[in-house]
Amino acid sequence: MRPHSAATLLCLLEAASAMLRPAVLGLSLWALLHLGTGAPLCLSQQLRMKGDYVLGGLFPLGEAEEAGLGSRTRPSSPVCTRFSSNGLLWALAMKMAVEEINNRSDLLPGLRLGHDLFDTCSEPVVAMKPSLMFLAKADSRNIAAYCNYTQYQPRVLAVIGPHSSELAVVTGKFFGFFLMPQVSYGASMELLSARETFPSFFRTVPSDRVQLTAAAELLQEFGWNWVAALGSDDEYGRQGLSIFSALAAARGICIAHEGLVPLPRANSPLLGKVQEVLHQVNQSSVQVVLLFASARAAHALFSYSISSKLSRKVWVASEAWLTSDLVMGLPGMAQVGTVLGFLQRGAQLHKFSQYVKTRLALAADPVFCATLGEREQGLEEDVVGRRCPQCDCITLQNVSAGLNHHQTFSVYAAVYSVAQALHNTLQCNASGCPVQDPVKPWQLLDNMYNLTFHAGGLTLRFNSNGNVDMEYDLKLWVWQGPVPELHDVGRFNGSLWIDSLKIRWHTSNNQKPVSQCSRQCQEGQVRRVKGFHSCCYDCVDCKAGSYRKSPDDLACTFCSQDEWSPERSTRCFRRRLRFLAWGEPAVLLLLLLFGLALGLVLAALGLFIRHRDSPLVQASGGLLACFSLVCLGLVCISVLLFPGQPSPARCLAQQPSSHLPLTGCLSTFILQAAEIFVESELPLSWADRLSGCLRGPWAWLVVLLAMLVEAALCAWYLVAFPPEVVMDWRMLPTEALVHCRARSWVSFGLVHATNATLAFLCFLGTFLVQSRPGRYNRARGLTFAMLAYFITWVSFVPLLANVQVVLRPAVQMGALLLCVLGILAAFHLPRCYLLVRQPELNTPEFFLGRGPGDARDRNDGDTGNQGKHE
Repeated sequence: MRPHSAATLLCLLEAASAMLRPAVLGLSLWALLHLGTGAPLCLSQQLRMKGDYVLGGLFPLGEAEEAGLGSRTRPSSPVCTRFSSNGLLWALAMKMAVEEINNRSDLLPGLRLGHDLFDTCSEPVVAMKPSLMFLAKADSRNIAAYCNYTQYQPRVLAVIGPHSSELAVVTGKFFGFFLMPQVSYGASMELLSARETFPSFFRTVPSDRVQLTAAAELLQEFGWNWVAALGSDDEYGRQGLSIFSALAAARGICIAHEGLVPLPRANSPLLGKVQEVLHQVNQSSVQVVLLFASARAAHALFSYSISSKLSRKVWVASEAWLTSDLVMGLPGMAQVGTVLGFLQRGAQLHKFSQYVKTRLALAADPVFCATLGEREQGLEEDVVGRRCPQCDCITLQNVSAGLNHHQTFSVYAAVYSVAQALHNTLQCNASGCPVQDPVKPWQLLDNMYNLTFHAGGLTLRFNSNGNVDMEYDLKLWVWQGPVPELHDVGRFNGSLWIDSLKIRWHTSNNQKPVSQCSRQCQEGQVRRVKGFHSCCYDCVDCKAGSYRKSPDDLACTFCSQDEWSPERSTRCFRRRLRFLAWGEPAVLLLLLLFGLALGLVLAALGLFIRHRDSPLVQASGGLLACFSLVCLGLVCISVLLFPGQPSPARCLAQQPSSHLPLTGCLSTFILQAAEIFVESELPLSWADRLSGCLRGPWAWLVVLLAMLVEAALCAWYLVAFPPEVVMDWRMLPTEALVHCRARSWVSFGLVHATNATLAFLCFLGTFLVQSRPGRYNRARGLTFAMLAYFITWVSFVPLLANVQVVLRPAVQMGALLLCVLGILAAFHLPRCYLLVRQPELNTPEFFLGRGPGDARDRNDGDTGNQGKHE
């Protein structure tokens, strides 16, 4: 394949070399002033090693001067002067992993991996030069333009790094164009999971979404729902705040203030912006701040916070600054409050410390350094110069603090992932790897997707987005010296576990800080939100019939219709069925009345049967009088259908069973009233003729007809408007009222119409009748009996309409029993008294009018004399 055009980096590299001379002078001065060590080491020369397949590495070995970056007017390389011990250790971890793989017989047997490690200075501008170098053709400095890069073989097979999301966003798109696998050991931004934008990006750390989910659950666990959320003013911070806002809203956590912390740049009003951010945080009165920012942004924020002596708070740190030397070593950092954060948990690399010591010892050996320089000199040395001049002026003491850094394992695992993918691509086995054409980066990429690999005793796997699932440890800053120590106080593996006893808070008496806009509502109260934040609210009592389902409810939940609740309740209770129970006081009183009425009825019936042939019983109707007492007894018994739990059969039987026998009783009275009227008011010839019709079989026919009419009305009432059992859930506050409901009050009234008509006619037939002297006044008993009937039922109507529904059966029971007692007292009991106490009056002359002097000539119109009522 012939290139259509070729571009060289020679001009750019020559310009960079012009900037290098003052840098070397600055580095010498830096080594003299800060380290004070002896002869320089040759550690920088160990950052390159040749092999059959070379892996590129991007590490933050130094940091660029801010002024130099802000004043760039030409595409020259910034000067990286400040040294990063962590970056060097991560580079040595990659070197150790490569050497381990080369010494293994089960992974890439017979093949040798190489590495080419460069400094990024934690700046995208600096990271672009080694990225270009990685993509240059093998053994060349040129990147040619082709129509098809399928057969293109760059200098490296894959890239390990960079460490930050800010750099990975830049290099990821660049490497993605060439489909070169890139495995980051620290870039956690969620954006990098997008396969459409970053098709060749992988990482050995979880994405920020996992870390932020753990942070949100931490806030929820401690009840902190009123927090501030700050992020660095870059892609990493902005996207982190966006994810956290969604997670917090889903968990009921309110963000009182959300702001961006500017990155330190030359000629930028940094101090004013940081002051504004902190002022807004303090104004919101929050006690907990989530700071999802880069180490430099966190350093700028805390520098001003310490100098301004702002109030101490709980800081929930992102992984980017939780272990940063730049932040942890800031003077006065112990005064900011409590710092908590999550760090991924990896395997312990027990051999790493010894490996670093060995490498530093070899770097101090002049003989080893001489051989290394001849063996590992690369094409780019005359362009970029020494890769890490600062690395040659360190001691073990300078790097010992970071030997157990959590990202060291991530670097180590990243190398093993590429080695395993290459092993699978080459189809290697125990005997070796088949000889074939060199593997291209895009061929290796096919075997990176969903790859399972082993590193440090752990089994890891890339998911479809290129991420690995790893547990997090919850770390706490504990101050026991100038730099805090990280103590484990919990873990997160999908669910959060915290050992609260290990946490030392910054508050007095080690009390857990409270960060809430409003106090917690008490039991049975819900929140009424004030303003825009759901965490700022008033507490409102739940009314009766509703309850608070959960502490986060904004409205009371109504109980179902078969449940009830008191005010300020947190649950509902089952409603108890309410009806006129047998054991209620009203029912017990009515049962006593029932016993009295039935007893009197039976006593009267017994007397009447015993003296059935006596003039008194005959004058009272004879067998009809006994029948009327039987009917009154049935009326008494019918009241037993009203107490107890209603059922359809009870509801249907109540009215017919009480009113039909009452009709039978009243029909016997109408016969006696008619007989008295005929005998008293009509001529004798008419009276004798009509009296015969009012006795014997004709009398029973009248009773039967009256009862048939009432039976017909009851049947129509039961068929057309049958009463039904109703369960009323609203009538009583805590009970369900079960009662018989009349569907039509008009039909209910018609059932009473027959009895009312009979009673009214009976009253008219006896009220104005004149009694004869020397005879028993039968009309008086009937008149008062009908008055007792009317008084009872006229009182019943308004009382039934106004009494509670649950007591309506008791009202009907009382009305029936009082009606029976009224009839007994007015009509039957006086006769019983005469039978028992004055038997001498039980004569035909007194009751039947058959004695001498009783006859009178009605044909002649003799009106006779008015008798006195006894």
